[in-house]
Amino acid sequence: MVTYILRRLLLIVPTLLGVLVINFAVIQFVPGGPVEQLMAQLTNKENSLGSGQGARALTPAQVGEIKAMYGFDKPAPERFWQMLKQYAQFDLGKSFLQRKDVWGLIKEKLPVSITLGLWTFFISYLVAVPLGVLKAVRAGSRFDLVSTVLILVGYAIPGFVLGVALLVVFGGQLQWFPLRGLVSSGWDDLTWGARIVDYLWHITLPVTAMVLGSFAVTAMLTKNAFLEEIRKQYVLTARAKGLSERQVLWKHVFRNALIPIVTGFPAAFISAFFAGSLLIETLFSLDGLGLLSYESVIRRDYPVVLGTLYLFTLIGLVTKLVSDLCYVWVDPRVKFD
Repeated sequence: MVTYILRRLLLIVPTLLGVLVINFAVIQFVPGGPVEQLMAQLTNKENSLGSGQGARALTPAQVGEIKAMYGFDKPAPERFWQMLKQYAQFDLGKSFLQRKDVWGLIKEKLPVSITLGLWTFFISYLVAVPLGVLKAVRAGSRFDLVSTVLILVGYAIPGFVLGVALLVVFGGQLQWFPLRGLVSSGWDDLTWGARIVDYLWHITLPVTAMVLGSFAVTAMLTKNAFLEEIRKQYVLTARAKGLSERQVLWKHVFRNALIPIVTGFPAAFISAFFAGSLLIETLFSLDGLGLLSYESVIRRDYPVVLGTLYLFTLIGLVTKLVSDLCYVWVDPRVKFD
């Protein structure tokens, strides 16, 4: 086990390096970077003040100053090596546009993503797992058929499309829920009870739009895992010994059937914070990590793009290792030899 963990930890380094190399190389060929954007802004500003004298380009000295300001006066390999040294010290650099540390921006946006992620994770599992167990126990019944159709229909609807529909119907026409934001403008002046109600009022639509996809996957995975275990020989043996159906289900089937679900907990928990919320945050004007990543890519804020990519990739690789180790914790028969 120790050897396996050390080997996996060592493999994180080349994997992380490969991800950074590929994305850094792609960035070098993407047009419209921060240098070009600032040059265009300065050129337009000078032309607007030039009283119709014609377009005037920036001088080579001015262009050199702009490149030096963003660090683009150095060769790409040197910039990449300097970036790696910063990342080794967990220094993610400073945003080109907002002039803030990337760490500071992530901490600033993280509460919104944590809010959406926690609600999505807990609602998905607390509802989907019992529903999956019930569908497995009553497999082939009308309840199983109807619930499967509803789950698959819901899963087929993208979260963003559902979010638009929820906004139009419940936010626009019926005006039952707010259209944007996580809390109301006068939230600080409310009592604690009113704050909780206002907060739940705001997150109802975005959480509903995010839960649908993960809810469907978890419910069907639970059902299939339980069906597979129910049909095994040890279940027939337990029933032949006179155990009740409840004892067979919860004492024998439950632990084995939950292996694929429990081992997916770490990845599902982390991904709920850092993935899948980009469109939802944009749609509902929630200032979280998803919206930060989207705006950084659109505006070519490379330190934020690469910094968040480095952090999220590292978290993803460590989470994958934890998920694999959970197999041993849940099922001691699993070996990593």
